Amino acid sequence: MENVAVNLGDRSYSVLCAYGLLDSLSDKIGELGLGNKCAVITDQNVADHYLQTVLDQLVSAGFEASAHIVSAGEASKSVTNVEWLCREMTQAGHGRKSFVIALGGGVVGDLAGFVASVFYRGVPFIQVPTTIVAQVDSSVGGKTGVNIAEGKNLVGAFHQPKLVLIDPAMLSTLPGREYREGYAEVFKHAAIRDAEMVGLLEALDPQDKKPPAELIARNVAIKARVVEEDEQETSGTRALLNFGHTIGHGIEASVPYGELLHGEAISLGMRAAVYLSQKHSSLNEEDGKRILDLLGGFSLPLILPNKITTETVMEKLVTDKKFEQGAIKFVLLDKLGSAFVSDRITAADLEEAIEFIRS
Repeated sequence: MENVAVNLGDRSYSVLCAYGLLDSLSDKIGELGLGNKCAVITDQNVADHYLQTVLDQLVSAGFEASAHIVSAGEASKSVTNVEWLCREMTQAGHGRKSFVIALGGGVVGDLAGFVASVFYRGVPFIQVPTTIVAQVDSSVGGKTGVNIAEGKNLVGAFHQPKLVLIDPAMLSTLPGREYREGYAEVFKHAAIRDAEMVGLLEALDPQDKKPPAELIARNVAIKARVVEEDEQETSGTRALLNFGHTIGHGIEASVPYGELLHGEAISLGMRAAVYLSQKHSSLNEEDGKRILDLLGGFSLPLILPNKITTETVMEKLVTDKKFEQGAIKFVLLDKLGSAFVSDRITAADLEEAIEFIRS
């Protein structure tokens, strides 16, 4: 079993990763001593595959567990659902001695984590991520939140989980599109911090939903080290994880939530970031092509549809959290595996990059 420690003082926790690990969920929770009342928050798609298994296991181990199911998709990350879930949990008898289990992908993890951060002013929670993007990225680091009309994740809190339990076998039930889109975050990790990983990723079969547990843990370790260096984005190190996300989030927010999956929008943002890294930094053509070939090999989009206007994307960018007092903080690569935050990218540069990825 892979065990990655996230060292944050009294907020430290383990990220466990192994095939078949879901069968040990109740044992691992029991070792934490969080009490015996828990609320399992999931979405309808995940519930159909795993909810009953999880509930049966918890009940058999002596836990009092309630289930709370939201609709699948990005639209569920809403303030309305936060209130609904808090009310549901209260009605189910939960209080300050309960804990939350987030069973699902990035949407469920962000939503359930935020609910845990505000319910009774904060209760513990556990992440059981079921998608690639959640397993390698969003379940680790304590960022929780929901969307509002003005942009993604503008309402949220830092609330670290007590445990992240990753069973890669759960990926087998994902539709192909949802499986592949998560790899945008994997390719991002390789681009900013691990050039050697690129060779491993180039050898993967996009149709095989059984990635090595070691590969997932390698990505988790990258995320963990960055979070340890800059837990609440005060030093700038954590901003490196935004490679491809500035324009990507602008694109994602320019269409109805869910029309573009997160990884698909980030793929477009990464192509724009590669373009700007080649023009305004020292990223060479060969390294840039390797990143784009990885994205294309996993059927992630590289061409921005004309219906998504540059004006709309730029309008959404202004409200993104990656802007500080109106200044643009943009992540560039100087070479494969090495990134830095630049303050020299202008709005005109962003517009040029957005136009470039239309071709």
